[in-house]
Amino acid sequence: MTTTEKRSGSIPPAEPQRFADLVDFQDGSIVSRTVAASKAGTLTLFAFDEGQSLSEHSAPYDAYVTVLEGVGELVIDGKSVTTKAGETVLMPGNIPHSVHADERFKMLLIMIRG
Repeated sequence: MTTTEKRSGSIPPAEPQRFADLVDFQDGSIVSRTVAASKAGTLTLFAFDEGQSLSEHSAPYDAYVTVLEGVGELVIDGKSVTTKAGETVLMPGNIPHSVHADERFKMLLIMIRG
């Protein structure tokens, strides 16, 4: 396979992409788009409209949140963390966490399996 052949995922290889442009806001909703998935993990983009939330849950693997646009609130094991564009936060595996949008924001979720 050459570097320009299509790989699994939804972005083309060898072409720059701006993740924040690959997912759009929708009024009153959370929009998600998986851009890569494999046995090793996933890359998923999210666009949260103001006031939207993912309720508390946990996952068996570590996850990294990188805010692409705006400001988001994460609650990880009861600790509130406000994070803004350009920042990354680790949500450890098997630890309860939630996400809330006081304003519209976009994030990249990187899930590492293993």
